[in-house]
Amino acid sequence: MSRVKTSVASRKRRKKVLKLAKGYFGARGRLYRIAKESVNRAQAFAYRDRKVRKRDFRKLWIARINAAARMHGISYSRFMGGMRESGIELDRKVLAHLAVHDAAAFEQIVRRVKGEART
Repeated sequence: MSRVKTSVASRKRRKKVLKLAKGYFGARGRLYRIAKESVNRAQAFAYRDRKVRKRDFRKLWIARINAAARMHGISYSRFMGGMRESGIELDRKVLAHLAVHDAAAFEQIVRRVKGEART
C-alpha cells in the first residue's frame, strides 16, 4: 500500500482559514493556530447573531409602535389587540415603518382601532 502525503490538503486547509482571518489584528490574521481560534469564534458568533438580529429588530419595531401608539393615547397591547379585532393584518415591521415615516397613516389606523375597541 502506498504512503499518503497530506501536505497539499493541509496547505489548502490552512490557506482557507488564513483567508477567512484576513484583516484581523496582529497574529490573529497571520499565525495559523491563533487565526483558527479567531475564525472559529467569529463563525460561532455570526451563526448565533443571525438569530439574535431577528429578535433585536422585533424589539425595535415594538418599541417604535408603542411610542407612536402612546402619542395617540393607546397602549401597545390594546393597540395590537384592537388590530386583531378589527381585522387589520399588518405586521410589526410595516406598522413601525408607518409610525416613523407616515404618521398620518398610522393615526388613521389608531382611529380605526379605537373605534373598533369601543363598539
